[in-house]
Amino acid sequence: MQISSRFTIAIHVFACIDVFQEDHKLTSDFLASSVNVNPVVIRRILQQLKAAGLITVTRGSGGAAIAKPLEEITFLDVYKAVECVEDGELFHFHESPNPNCPVGNNIHQALDEKLARIQNAMEAEMRKITIADVVADTRRCICRAASEGSPE
Repeated sequence: MQISSRFTIAIHVFACIDVFQEDHKLTSDFLASSVNVNPVVIRRILQQLKAAGLITVTRGSGGAAIAKPLEEITFLDVYKAVECVEDGELFHFHESPNPNCPVGNNIHQALDEKLARIQNAMEAEMRKITIADVVADTRRCICRAASEGSPE
């Protein structure tokens, strides 16, 4: 199982918006250049984040902006905005186990609660991490790289 790259791209987009908001128009082309993906991918993610109320997007040359304080946007908020999780369930169970097989007939009973515990644990951790945490770490890395690269 793997969460799609939409999640990490969305986190990257938030960091770009925060770091570059004063100096650049935050268009899908600009954001795509940082993420190194096609601007169409960024536009789709921006639409999803906007629909979730996490960003605003001004058509034309306005660009993207963060809609609420970074401390209030959790990884879970972003995950729910961009991941296509059917019925809110992380795990997709195979459609029709054989009811005539003793394993197939009982696999849901054996697995469902365990999978729910895993998903609940993941979501609980995602609630603890905010976009502010990532932006702060990103800014520290930028400063460290700048100071290491500057002549003394």
